[in-house]
Amino acid sequence: MIGKLNHVAIAVPDLKAGTAVYRDTLGARVSAPADMPEHGVTTVFVELPNTKIELLHPLGENSPIAKFLEKNPNGGIHHVCYEVEDINVAAKRMTDEGARVLGDIKIGAHNKPVLFLHPKDFCGTLVELEQA
Repeated sequence: MIGKLNHVAIAVPDLKAGTAVYRDTLGARVSAPADMPEHGVTTVFVELPNTKIELLHPLGENSPIAKFLEKNPNGGIHHVCYEVEDINVAAKRMTDEGARVLGDIKIGAHNKPVLFLHPKDFCGTLVELEQA
């Protein structure tokens, strides 16, 4: 059912510093920061030949990333995102298999439908599924 790895999301306490690490130290191409108020984050995408890294920074105090950074002040991997052909079929399959879908299907940072799956059902990892 899952397709390729779309991205690995890393929460960062300092978006400029995180961007500099990937751009200046590692020599990667990075996007401009994009505010996503509906998700409570500012994102930067690091373009790699085979996937992307998404740097996440809280946008406001109620951001889920702010809560993550309270527990992990240095930042860290927040989630992994896999592509699926049809998000509605994937959502049904996940619930049929007993996996917990967190919230409703939303439009993600790539302007495509996404959903999140509970980390307790996926080896301790928050999983995002994105319609390809």
